[in-house]
Amino acid sequence: MWCPGRDLRVTMWRSALLLVLLTLPGCTPAPPPLQHTAGTPVALASSVLAAVSAGDRATLASLALSEQEFRDHIWPALPAARPERNLPFSYVWGDLHQKSETSLRSSIEQHRGQTWSLVDVRFGEASVYDGYTVHREAVFVVRAADGTTEDLRLCGSMVEQAGRWKVFSYVVND
Repeated sequence: MWCPGRDLRVTMWRSALLLVLLTLPGCTPAPPPLQHTAGTPVALASSVLAAVSAGDRATLASLALSEQEFRDHIWPALPAARPERNLPFSYVWGDLHQKSETSLRSSIEQHRGQTWSLVDVRFGEASVYDGYTVHREAVFVVRAADGTTEDLRLCGSMVEQAGRWKVFSYVVND
């Protein structure tokens, strides 16, 4: 025998169960992996160095975190994302992106057409977050055609996640 009250209770119970299951850790879909990554910081730095020399802004943009990647992978673990900080994502991303673009523009203007070979990459401090590490103060050690070496700051930091590397930002603080 059909009982409308019972059917409604069963439907509500199933809906509640589904809602609980979807909010459990691991039940929400993981964001797609970072795109255009490198297997090592040296490989990433080599790509950045070549793109800066060529003035290839499209490649340089693809090597850095996109807004969606920042939102999905980086933002949730940052201290700035805590509710008590009251910092909206749009402000943090907008500020970072604007500074990164300004710094990148300057690097391209200064180094476009230069020919170097990458010798090494060094970093200052590293900050470990839930799911990734930010390696700050990136320094590219390069060799010029005359054999001399110099230190270049072409990006401010790189992010390492699941063994893959990507430019966090091009903001260089000298």
